Amino acid sequence: MSNHEKINYVEFQTRDIAASKAFFVAAFGWTFVDYGPDYAAISNSGIEGGIYTADGHSDSDSGGALVVLFSDRLEETRDKVLKAGGAIKKDIFSFPGGRRFHFTEPSGNELAVWSDK
Repeated sequence: MSNHEKINYVEFQTRDIAASKAFFVAAFGWTFVDYGPDYAAISNSGIEGGIYTADGHSDSDSGGALVVLFSDRLEETRDKVLKAGGAIKKDIFSFPGGRRFHFTEPSGNELAVWSDK
């Protein structure tokens, strides 16, 4: 299967790169490679990506793209998000095909987690 014209990399803005990295490590086990003080590449997240220092953040209310993760154990993942310092924006709700919740990480970026269970 060709990767031609497929999503290959996702980048997030962050006001506090250290806090965002610590959150994603604690909540999801992602790993990072630093490229200077203002950029870190993300690995072990399902798709390669990066985070970079900037004043903004992405949320669905302002038209930002919503990155959605998958979980086999939705409640457990929600608890890990909270324990790692995330904030629930929309608690678990059902939709056709499954359930999901939305959260923000320490710099305000909104993500979601869904499950088919």
